[in-house]
Amino acid sequence: MFNPTRDQVREFFLSTWQKHQNKSVLAPIESIALKWILEHPEYHSLLSSAEAKEQEFSISKGQTNPFLHLSMHLAIEEQISINSPPGIKNIFEQLAQKSNPHEAMHEIMECLGQVIWESQRLGTPLNNNLYLELLQKRINKH
Repeated sequence: MFNPTRDQVREFFLSTWQKHQNKSVLAPIESIALKWILEHPEYHSLLSSAEAKEQEFSISKGQTNPFLHLSMHLAIEEQISINSPPGIKNIFEQLAQKSNPHEAMHEIMECLGQVIWESQRLGTPLNNNLYLELLQKRINKH
């Protein structure tokens, strides 16, 4: 399994943005990443910044880590494309019908973040049943 370092993740997004700015050819995964970068114009100046690779983002200061956010978009897109955990594609489609695909991704992202946090806190693997349960609650909430 691919487990990139913080610097590798950041370099990937910075390089993808730079290639886009230079109109260079993108690898398929970079094209997917670019799609999400373009959906988040609030990150464009950061991705053009020389300091971006070293910048810290503090939850306590209300800051979102754009690299984590974009990475979660990629992870969720992959989950949906292979329907893993089983049922997530259908859940995404239902959420997207109630709002739009980008908002549906953010709804899924909140659930994924909660499941990741719980997994780290308990030192256990990701709980797909909890993930799907949280997602189902999002559908029922609408």
